Amino acid sequence: MLAGVAVKAGVLACPAVTKRVTPPRFTTSDAADLYGVDAWSSGYLRIGEDGHLRIRVADDEVALSDVVARVEADGRPLPTILRFPQILEDRLARVNGAFETAITEAGYRGGYQGVYPIKVNQRRVVVETLAEAGAQWRTGLEAGSKAELALILVQDTHPEALIQCNGFKDDDFVRLALWGRKLGKQVTLTLEKVSELERVLRIARELDVEPLIGVRFKLHARGSGAWESSGGDEAKFGLTAAELLTVARRLQDEGLAHCLVMLHTHIGSQVTDVRKIRVAVREAAQVYTQLVAEGITLNYLNLGGGLAVDYDGSKTTFHASANYGLREYAEALVYAVMETCDEAEAPHPVIVTESGRALTAHHAVMVAPVVDVIGPTRDLAPLPELPEEPHTLVRDMQELLQDITVKTYRQVYNEAVSNKDTMHQLFDLGYLSLVERAHVERLFGTILQRIAKIVAGLDYVPEELEGLATRLADTYVVNFSLFQTLPDHWAIGALFPIMPLTRLDERPSRLATLADISCDSDGKISKFIDLRDVADTLPLHELRHGEAYHLGFFLAGAYQDVLANAHNLFGRMAEAHVRIGQGGEIHVERYVGGQKARRVIENMGYETDELLTWLEEEIGEAQRHGVPLSDVDLEALRALYGNELVGYTYLE
Repeated sequence: MLAGVAVKAGVLACPAVTKRVTPPRFTTSDAADLYGVDAWSSGYLRIGEDGHLRIRVADDEVALSDVVARVEADGRPLPTILRFPQILEDRLARVNGAFETAITEAGYRGGYQGVYPIKVNQRRVVVETLAEAGAQWRTGLEAGSKAELALILVQDTHPEALIQCNGFKDDDFVRLALWGRKLGKQVTLTLEKVSELERVLRIARELDVEPLIGVRFKLHARGSGAWESSGGDEAKFGLTAAELLTVARRLQDEGLAHCLVMLHTHIGSQVTDVRKIRVAVREAAQVYTQLVAEGITLNYLNLGGGLAVDYDGSKTTFHASANYGLREYAEALVYAVMETCDEAEAPHPVIVTESGRALTAHHAVMVAPVVDVIGPTRDLAPLPELPEEPHTLVRDMQELLQDITVKTYRQVYNEAVSNKDTMHQLFDLGYLSLVERAHVERLFGTILQRIAKIVAGLDYVPEELEGLATRLADTYVVNFSLFQTLPDHWAIGALFPIMPLTRLDERPSRLATLADISCDSDGKISKFIDLRDVADTLPLHELRHGEAYHLGFFLAGAYQDVLANAHNLFGRMAEAHVRIGQGGEIHVERYVGGQKARRVIENMGYETDELLTWLEEEIGEAQRHGVPLSDVDLEALRALYGNELVGYTYLE
């Protein structure tokens, strides 16, 4: 067994074969460094002295393993998503607190209002929590479709909260938005193209209501990170300077200049570099002051989304990170807008942002059990005996195995690789038996293990051996679907923190990649967060017989729920909405059952009654062909089939 191949300094150190060194005691501080908990969790997680990962809000905390035990004790299945509404509330407080501090320190005279774009996560607990808890800060909601608008119009928001309507619109979209105005809500229609103005004015006259209009301007400045192409000159949405002036003058001619209340801009999503943010904000503020100079008095300057989440904790401009925090972000916006407005002697507008990822990412944890482990270094069954005179290639590999030393390991490695290639050629030509091939493969794996132990103790690792630890890594099979739970990892290579919930006071002895239970070869995770680089493996513990081993997938509360797909017909996971009480009390406010197989199948156009009818037809066909089926057999088949239709789509 290959135990403890080094991936970080002081972690998983493996001594050279020529000298046996007892590794230092592994502590929970080592685990915190290994998994980067303190760097990416924003203070919501810590490792307890008992080695259990604990989640905390304010002064209250609880072990995640205890939450999982409570869920299972209530008869709820794993895998499951744990949602913590208190973290949503705390994120609101942190974002608004950062802007309040920046505004006070700068002497900014405009104010701040946040808007949550529900496209980031439309789950009920998320939207309702942010709407209700955000009332004290007049937090609004944003819709990009008719369905989203229908959802947010009936939420319990503050009377002054903005209801933001973005995206392309038809008559019904505009009509519903303007009915929101008639109901007294601050519904703002953002024009994404010039032609939308006539639609808005026509329906406003029809309903006899004055619209609140925003206009999105296409910034030249772009953000940074994976989504930087969503901004700049090639952005999907936004008006040019000429189009913006056309809209402004058209409204002035109609005597409705006062209806243009907001300039809207979009920097990008997950903008990793605060310097790019400052450049874009200055451009947006300059456009605002120019409109003011044209006689358009705007109330709001909407700087869109882009507030990043530091998924890997590195605090860099890497796409999974950000080189700034909440305070730096708020200061960048407030000071850039204020300085530009003061230079132009323009009034300070209310700054609006549409932060979604930063509000929701931290609140959700997906917990799934490891169900199996496979890999080249696992214990293997005995091989059949070799023939009396095996092929010389087998004996060559046996001799190489005995020749491995610190001085010869590199030569042995190259010869072993060459022999393995030769083995495949000989087998394809029929000169090597299947038994002989099996022995060569087993010997090759053993050679690599021994070489890996030597390499782990070297100061310099030859280039051809740099990926050896990854080649020898285990595959931990986890009861989840990557396509349903973390679609951004599959689709765009997004990274999420992953770690075990327990045994964090024990040194992990295995390096692993992860595989889900789908039958798709893409259903795997082989890239992991690391403070200095992207890691190819994740340090995990050896499984113990009869003992569950749970992994937590963190910062998954933004976009993953709404982008999920039912590949292999794995449906939406079960959820538990959890509040932490004083002294670590666990209050499960609500369970939301995971999708049953029947529901996922029906989404594909099938009907349960049809399936049951077809089953009876198959039974009849089998009986007509003489298949012996007793009444007991048929009863068991019908029961099993019916149970599967109403069962959880994940392994139970």
